Amino acid sequence: MERFFLALADGTRLRLLNLMGEHEICVCFFVLVLGQSQPKISRHLAYLRRAEMVTARREGKWMHYRITMPPNEGAAKVLQQTLAWLKEDAAMQQDWTRLRRACCSPAKFVALAGAPAPSVVSG
Repeated sequence: MERFFLALADGTRLRLLNLMGEHEICVCFFVLVLGQSQPKISRHLAYLRRAEMVTARREGKWMHYRITMPPNEGAAKVLQQTLAWLKEDAAMQQDWTRLRRACCSPAKFVALAGAPAPSVVSG
């Protein structure tokens, strides 16, 4: 329980969760949108993984992350409510705008060359 709430108590991790929403996103997009180093982003994603909030999938050299609801019903409810709250936040909406720009024209961003665009998670 403590790890779950500590995961939610960090601004970078909240931004990562917000960007994932209902999408599966490559780490390279997080690096670009948040303007932080890949190792730092990966550490935060590992923390979210240990808190059972995200899962990862490798595709070649690319790591993709998506939200998974925690097994505990109460924790899942808190996470759902947190995600809904994040969608309403102006700063979080700015992150989404940057992500949309990067996804619509990844050729502009050398770091994203060949990166798979975020995809909607089904089921």
